[in-house]
Amino acid sequence: MNKVRAAITAVSAWFPDYILTNEELSRMVDTNNEWIMTRCGISERRILKGEGVGTSDMGANAVKELLRKRNISPDEIDLLICSTVTPDMLFPATANIICDKVGIKNAFSYDVNASCSGFIYALITGSKFVESGTHKKVIVVGSDKMSSITDYTDRATCILFGDGAAAVLLEPSDEGDGIMDSILKTDGSGRVHLHMKAGGSILPPSHETVDQRLHFIYQEGQPVFKFAVTLMADVSAEIMEKNNLKSEDIAWLVPHQANIRIIEATSRRMGLPAEKVMLNIHKYGNTTSATIPSCLAQWENKLKKGDNLILAAFGGGFTWGSIYLKWAYNS
Repeated sequence: MNKVRAAITAVSAWFPDYILTNEELSRMVDTNNEWIMTRCGISERRILKGEGVGTSDMGANAVKELLRKRNISPDEIDLLICSTVTPDMLFPATANIICDKVGIKNAFSYDVNASCSGFIYALITGSKFVESGTHKKVIVVGSDKMSSITDYTDRATCILFGDGAAAVLLEPSDEGDGIMDSILKTDGSGRVHLHMKAGGSILPPSHETVDQRLHFIYQEGQPVFKFAVTLMADVSAEIMEKNNLKSEDIAWLVPHQANIRIIEATSRRMGLPAEKVMLNIHKYGNTTSATIPSCLAQWENKLKKGDNLILAAFGGGFTWGSIYLKWAYNS
């Protein structure tokens, strides 16, 4: 009998309707389409508009679609983990709010914050509950309203981010598929290059912090790019070597969608052609926790049971890692 593993059995994604194009951005800040496309490969991104709507609303929409596709009741869910850096509020957890909006009553829930690596951290965390035998249906949601912390006067960062949510359902499988292995890493010294300066316990919100525009993403582009190119590629190659996988064994690379050049460097290191790399950065930008699961949702009809996938991410913190999984179903 095969070992019981946590397998993804359903995927879904949800994006806002409003499209922020490079042309519109060029009227807001000193930039243009060629400059943006050359540096990051993004042509448009989605923005959540409206009063009183946030990360939980997008996450709840993704979860509702997930339950519909799998044809299961909210009452069957044992655990929901939400990966986000833009929670509705500092507490309670956005995961709790999503559960309330969806009608999930028999689960416990909590948030994970690991920046752009948050989804793969949360996915591995959720998989352990399934592998232990204590939980049968675990939802992992990646949802971020990045427009809420983006400074649209900073041309270096405002071009990068969009809003969106996506979710996966984990269930036990003994068919030799599911999450096979993972490598997750952290280097906290990297925080100086990518963070939000105010809003936490060190520098709580105040009139001064708002006036100084300290509640937006702060990023030092060059060092972040340098580390991301190296570490995301390294960890992807490492998990292949660890599991004796050759490039021809890999059906798809599912990379975090931060920068097209980082993705290309990772696929080159893995020896993968462009046609084996999932990309939606051009259409949605960097949606942080939602990038990897939204790719899975959009490529679902191309995935076949037994396909070998490598998931890879790099984020602020620094956080990075990779997951090797075998796809568990045919669409």
